[in-house]
Amino acid sequence: MLTIIAVILVVMWLLGTGTAYTAGGLIHILLVIAIVMVLLRVIQGRNPLRG
Repeated sequence: MLTIIAVILVVMWLLGTGTAYTAGGLIHILLVIAIVMVLLRVIQGRNPLRG
């Protein structure tokens, strides 16, 4: 589930980089949140690719 969300956010981020400046800020914030969530799972010793 987390992996799917991270992939969607990366795709949205890549699209937002070249298309819109206003939505780009929101996409960057969501991408940072997704990366922090993955890092927290790794630090806690859980596999970030499994739910």
